[in-house]
Amino acid sequence: MSKNCSDTSQKSRFQTIDLFSGCGGFSLGFQQAGLYISAGIDMNEQAATTASYNLHWKNGENKTHISGDVATHTKEDLLPELDLSNPFLVIGGPPCQAYSSIGKGKLKSLGEERAHTNDSRGMLYEAFINKVLEFNAELAVMENVVESVNYGGVNIPETVCRILEKSGYSARWTILNAADFGVPQLRERVFVTASRKYNVTKDILPFPTHQPPEGTLSRGSRRIKKFMENDYFLEPNSVENSKLPYWITAGEAISDMPTLKKSSADKYEFYPMNLNFPYSSEAQNEYQKLMRRKAQQNVVNGHAFRKTTRDFPIFERMKEGDNYLDAHAIAVNLFNDYCSAFGIDELRDKELYKKEKRKKVPPYSTLKFKDKWKKIDSTKPCHTLVAHLSTDTYSHIHPWEARGISVREAARMQSFPDDFFFQCGMSEAFKQIGNAVPPLLAKSLAESILTWYEKVNSENFNHNKKEAEQVK
Repeated sequence: MSKNCSDTSQKSRFQTIDLFSGCGGFSLGFQQAGLYISAGIDMNEQAATTASYNLHWKNGENKTHISGDVATHTKEDLLPELDLSNPFLVIGGPPCQAYSSIGKGKLKSLGEERAHTNDSRGMLYEAFINKVLEFNAELAVMENVVESVNYGGVNIPETVCRILEKSGYSARWTILNAADFGVPQLRERVFVTASRKYNVTKDILPFPTHQPPEGTLSRGSRRIKKFMENDYFLEPNSVENSKLPYWITAGEAISDMPTLKKSSADKYEFYPMNLNFPYSSEAQNEYQKLMRRKAQQNVVNGHAFRKTTRDFPIFERMKEGDNYLDAHAIAVNLFNDYCSAFGIDELRDKELYKKEKRKKVPPYSTLKFKDKWKKIDSTKPCHTLVAHLSTDTYSHIHPWEARGISVREAARMQSFPDDFFFQCGMSEAFKQIGNAVPPLLAKSLAESILTWYEKVNSENFNHNKKEAEQVK
């Protein structure tokens, strides 16, 4: 094992295995909490390369995340040089497409035989459990979307906890919102935590580092009472009458980013992912300082954004928080103004009218695609980033520039530091970011689990010691 694991603290003893690792957001957070990432695996080769580079290679470590199927790789495949003297901590987020509302809709559109309940990815939690048991992991943490609580009538986190309990583990699940832990994004996710040695209690969960503005309730927080009816659910921790800072906003997250397209009239430029730009200003707040964690760093890369020529003028006229209904109305007005300026009549010039309308007005239904477009509100945390960003960025339009967000801006919203480099093209990078666990959320969870573990481990040691002394 690496020298990183050579000291005697509990956190350095654990060998952390990341299953379905994606680009490494979950691992990065656990690494930032002081844990050693021993191995990782993901089906996506480019995502595995991104994880390998940022977690290992750039630090001079000769270790590579495997590209492959979790279900078919043994623990010897993941760790050829097994060190059984130190315990294992298994983390992972099985693919969520079968559970998520976007994934369900896409599968349904492909026919009944492609219904989400027929999607094999919906059962990959079993591969996660199998690896936990194969490694005889001392601790395990699984992440997924909130929609996993109802997969064809089955509550997946409850099911995972029940199976693990039958296998000798104590397991519980909860809902955590990334915004509560310093991530400038409203992103609620299920987390299952399990321990082989100790009873999992609410003490294992992190306390928020940030709080919502007064009166703000997230969708997940409104469902807590209902979730409490489940056998294995743990109510997330809260801080009453807290003086914690408010949620970090999208504007606070990216206000120091380079200006790329201030006006819709500006010529579009495609910027390669490795092209460096200077920041537009000094770091303006603590979050920006945290993301610019290298003191000497004064440039940043990853500024590719999509060329949507038809839509730049629409983006420019949208107000923060506007959706597709607003965008469509703006597009129709722009088109009507164009027709008036060039004397194009809908009845007299039918073919020309149709042709020009196709060029200027988005074709999506106003009945079905209300949330397909959304301009980020800079005064609030960003709405949830999704893997669909790999196809288009209409769901995340820049709050004050005439364009969709860039890769680096998406990474900022997800709490990836600016020196985290995506070893891939623009579309793949957006996908990796949308699929990731926010590192800051992962870090808070890892720290709370380790604090809990060390506490109960110490209490158990002292208890056993006291009993032994009494026997003497």
